[in-house]
Amino acid sequence: MLTENDAAQVFDTILSIPGMNEPVRIDLKISRKNVLLLHHVIERGLLENEGSPSVLLQRTAEENINELKQLSADCLSRAGLTELSEKLASLGAGKKR
Repeated sequence: MLTENDAAQVFDTILSIPGMNEPVRIDLKISRKNVLLLHHVIERGLLENEGSPSVLLQRTAEENINELKQLSADCLSRAGLTELSEKLASLGAGKKR
């Protein structure tokens, strides 16, 4: 079993491989349902880990995290689900009160 320090070194090594910062084009067709779920997973993963981020997120630059958030928002926008997502989020926020 890797210690947290060992895992951090592995992640650092992987993230520093030449070409990892190069953009790639991904032609992807997924259902609106999966776009909504993907957005939720990304947002939840980033928000829940703010207090205790995973080793990978600890080693990830804020710029990369912002790119991931933007990708999530772009997917919602292209699927026409931004407003629906916001309304679902407000319903969830009201439920927690």
